[in-house]
Amino acid sequence: MIRKKSSFLTFCFSFLPGAGQMYMGFMKRGVSLMSAFFLLIFISVWLDSGTLMLAMPILWFFAFFDTFNLRAMPDDEFYAMEDDYLIIPEFAKEKTKILQSKYRNLLALVLIFVGFSMLWNNICDLLGEFLPDYISNVFYEIGRYFPSLVIGFAIIALGLYLIRGKKQDLDTTEKTAMLQDKGGF
Repeated sequence: MIRKKSSFLTFCFSFLPGAGQMYMGFMKRGVSLMSAFFLLIFISVWLDSGTLMLAMPILWFFAFFDTFNLRAMPDDEFYAMEDDYLIIPEFAKEKTKILQSKYRNLLALVLIFVGFSMLWNNICDLLGEFLPDYISNVFYEIGRYFPSLVIGFAIIALGLYLIRGKKQDLDTTEKTAMLQDKGGF
């Protein structure tokens, strides 16, 4: 059973995203916040992209204040609060559903990309001992910047897709308005 804990220890644990929630007994909520926080750090370091780190303070503050919002709840609401995964609740309930959904191909591409990147870096490290330094450096730089380049192109493609979709929506709305004006509605 979840019960309220010490205010001081709640304060101490709240400095690590998810730890305060875990301390109060909301394990799923805490695990999802902590996983998101450390996954963001991992991806930022792996892609050598400091701009992703801009989301870290937002996530940290959310987790910090979420801890105190849980702690400040009236007892009846606190004890009635159900522990659930915060980030992706449906994924936690139906773990394999995403593998069968329309995002299956996207997930497969991401896994192939990550696997290829890891394989490339390991092969370059192994071959770096036998190749001349300038060739080894070229392979290293390609492996270092390739993930960032692919993610950058994917972000641009997503932006263009979103703009195109918005333009199509606007054109459809404009045509509908013109037809209504001609029809005398």
